[in-house]
Amino acid sequence: MSRVSELQGLVDSVSAEMEKFYDKGNKAAGTRARKGLQDLKKLAQEIRLEIQAQKNAS
Repeated sequence: MSRVSELQGLVDSVSAEMEKFYDKGNKAAGTRARKGLQDLKKLAQEIRLEIQAQKNAS
């Protein structure tokens, strides 16, 4: 379940950066949000592969 908390933490941080970008016009926050979204994509793919491997092992 540590993957779930890691995923939730990334979502929370990206959400905060997106709020800064859209509501306050902070361009640096947009860069951080894009990086965070890329990290989310990478983590989601890793989790998908783990799930598939565990499913196929059964």
